Amino acid sequence: MDQAVVKYYRAMLRKGFEYVGSLENPTIFLDTVGEKIRVCGHTSNNYMHIYISILDGHIDDIKYLCTCDPTANVVVEVLCGLIKGQSVAEAAALSVEDFRQVIGGGEEEFVKKVKGVMELLNRGLGRYQAATTEPPEKS
Repeated sequence: MDQAVVKYYRAMLRKGFEYVGSLENPTIFLDTVGEKIRVCGHTSNNYMHIYISILDGHIDDIKYLCTCDPTANVVVEVLCGLIKGQSVAEAAALSVEDFRQVIGGGEEEFVKKVKGVMELLNRGLGRYQAATTEPPEKS
């Protein structure tokens, strides 16, 4: 396993998983199973749910529940830390490099899972933006 992921995961075990949980009535609910995005592993029992609350165009709160491998747990924890407090546009502009900077590395498996969680996030943000954009007035 990627040594940067191992180091970060061990730190998470010591301090706790800051963003684990769920939110009542989230603005955006993301589900890897429903979206058919593999982030958590290769069995049908693995899933990731991400709950996002948006207030005034910013990520007000974010939580997740999952049954995932350590790499996916690191990816989702880093995601939450990166986007909490950010605008929707800033969250949509995340890059793999942003994740790598947080953990101090990131090899192939980590990058693959980052790309999966970013695709999941961007699908949800896209639906949110489409639903909240008012159509132009007709003259």
